[in-house]
Formats: sequence, structure tokens, C-alpha cells
Amino acid sequence: MPPERARRLRKWHDDAYREMHDSLPRRIFHLGLELRVPEDVFPPAGDGSFHRLIRDEVRPSDRVLDMGTGSGIGALLAASRSSDVVAVDINPKAVAAAAANAVRNGVADRIRFLESDVFAAVDGRFDVILFDPPFRWFKARDLLELGTADENYRALTTFMTNAVSYLRPGGRILLHFGTSGDIDYLYQLIDAAAFKKEVLATEELTRERLSVTYYVFRLTR
Repeated sequence: MPPERARRLRKWHDDAYREMHDSLPRRIFHLGLELRVPEDVFPPAGDGSFHRLIRDEVRPSDRVLDMGTGSGIGALLAASRSSDVVAVDINPKAVAAAAANAVRNGVADRIRFLESDVFAAVDGRFDVILFDPPFRWFKARDLLELGTADENYRALTTFMTNAVSYLRPGGRILLHFGTSGDIDYLYQLIDAAAFKKEVLATEELTRERLSVTYYVFRLTR
């Protein structure tokens, strides 16, 4: 990535982080769900295309893993279709908030919530893995920023290197990522893991004359 683009993306990130920080705690109504998002927990963002596609992707018979659940939105949407959902996050406040949101929306009996650094606490294999990872490559300054910053892409690299071991035959990954991060590095990881990628949705966004594209990918073997 050219240094000037990296510098401008860092400024974009810092501005967005301050706005997000100042907006919490929040009560959100999103895709028919009521979410309470406390301080230090990443709220749903973007145009919602990733979240809308979850209901299209998940089948009633699927076992689903929501990696980096945040406020729980992905897990809750998956639980509207499947009764076997596991949701994990490295942020203990996110795990607690997501579990409370599951109770609030009547799906707590369909989801198991765990604190986990990527796959560290995850057992078994899944038909669908959902992942909306941090796009930025620098160190997070607090729990909230863990939702958007992943120093040297440690978590993303760990996920892509190990994900195949957690997929059942015919399993698929629904992955959200954008050019506000190093998407060329993501493509390298996808190729190294021998995944096929399909673009399911795109979103274009321009801020301060900097344009980025967000993608929802389906990854399969």
C-alpha cells in the first residue's frame, strides 16, 4: 500500500474511532433486532449488506460459528435460522453484551457464547463461519478498537491459516473486508489456504476524497 494512502486511511480510522467512542453506549434497532451496545463494544457498521446475507446463507441444519461477534448481531441473525450457533470474541465485554442481546431477542437457547482469541476456545467443525474482521493493521489502543484494528493482521492471519480445520465438508466462510485495509494481503491469505472466493456484495464509500470498497465474500474449498 502506498505510504500516502496508508497515512490517509490512518486518519480516517482515527476520526471514525473517536466518533464511535463518543456514540457509546447505544440502543440500536437493526434488521428487526434490538441491540444494546455498551462502551468498549463494537456496534454494527456499514450498510448492513454483510448482516443481511447471513439469513440468506445459513440453513436450518447448519452449525454456525460467529467469529468476533461484537454486539452479537451475526450470531443473532444466524440463530433466526439455525439452532446450533457458537459466538466468540476476544473482548469479554462484547461476549457479555452479545449474550444479553440474545436474551433480549429471544434466541439465547440457540447460541453458545465464549471468550476466545480467534479459535483458541473453539471446538468442533462448522458448516458456516461468519467473520467481519478488523480491517486495520496497527495496534489497538483499547478494547473498543480491537473491533477495527489488528496489529500486523495477527488475528486475520491466524484465522485464514486455521479456518479449514474448523469447516465441515462443503462448509463455507462468509467474510467481510474492504480496501480501507490491505486487501491484497487478504487475497494472499485466501490463495495460500486454497480457498475459492465469490463476491456476494459490494459497497462503495468516499470520505474526504478517499474512496474505499467493501466486499462480502463467500469462501469455499
